[in-house]
Amino acid sequence: MTALPTTTAPDLLPGARTGGGPQDDADSPPADSLPTDFPHDGLPSGSARRPGPRSGGQGRPRYSPRRRARLLRAALSAALAVPLVTAAHQSRHPFDDRLTVHTTAAPGPPAAQEPVLRTSGPRVEARDPRSGTLRWVHERTGSRPLALAAGPGHAFALWSDGLVTDTERVTGSAVRWHRALPGLADWLAAGSGRAAGVLQPLAPGARMLAVVTPQRIAAFRAGDGDLRWVLPAARGCAFDPGRYVRTAGILLVAQPCPGHTNWTAELMAVDDLGRIVPGRTPLRNDLPHDPPNDPPSGVSKDLSDDVPGDRPEKAVARPS
Repeated sequence: MTALPTTTAPDLLPGARTGGGPQDDADSPPADSLPTDFPHDGLPSGSARRPGPRSGGQGRPRYSPRRRARLLRAALSAALAVPLVTAAHQSRHPFDDRLTVHTTAAPGPPAAQEPVLRTSGPRVEARDPRSGTLRWVHERTGSRPLALAAGPGHAFALWSDGLVTDTERVTGSAVRWHRALPGLADWLAAGSGRAAGVLQPLAPGARMLAVVTPQRIAAFRAGDGDLRWVLPAARGCAFDPGRYVRTAGILLVAQPCPGHTNWTAELMAVDDLGRIVPGRTPLRNDLPHDPPNDPPSGVSKDLSDDVPGDRPEKAVARPS
């Protein structure tokens, strides 16, 4: 017995016809209308199955035009979804930063290129020091800047949600890093004027930034935002960021303690290397391959000599 030939579905989208053939599966008779002695493989019952000739390419799946259309639509949907998902991911920013660059000042000495910083409502503005032209604007959705501090190439900002940012100061091209301290947002929201003194640049060229809160002083390396050391307040005491003084590269911060009668016990002295105490082993806070910082004026060099292996990477002081 000769096997019935099989055919391959035409490579056409729905709606196209070749030689008056069926348009799609809707034009084909339903399965229950086929003769009972002819199964769907095209052979009469009881016939031996032999490979028959194939029209078209060898081994190609035999899909109906309707199924081919469904597969094509699914493939197109998947292809279109990939760039949309990618674009949505790239457009989101976890800190809701919006940087707008307005203009660039005329070339000049490096000192003249550093813009003047100020807060204006919900944004940080950087203006040319000579012309007052707006250079760039930094905004964050749902938050506003409370305090600013500046260093060569750095624009530090404290925001109402407790976040600290460092923006490239000259051109406003990027926000380098974001840092948050536990409880800072709630403490700032509990009273007005509390942001004064929270941001304290340290070291020559503001290469370190101290963030002073009632519970602790935390120091971050300006270059990359790395946390270098943490100094908690003494038990029963709290730092007062608004009461501080700078002298000879040293930052003195008030630390009121109930019951203390000696005012010197309520002062904490720090520099970029941490708390200043006799015989300390200071950190090396420089970025790799950078020369070590010189000790602040007035601090003994014996306390800050760079002896290989003697400096820990980071320090967290215990409350005294």
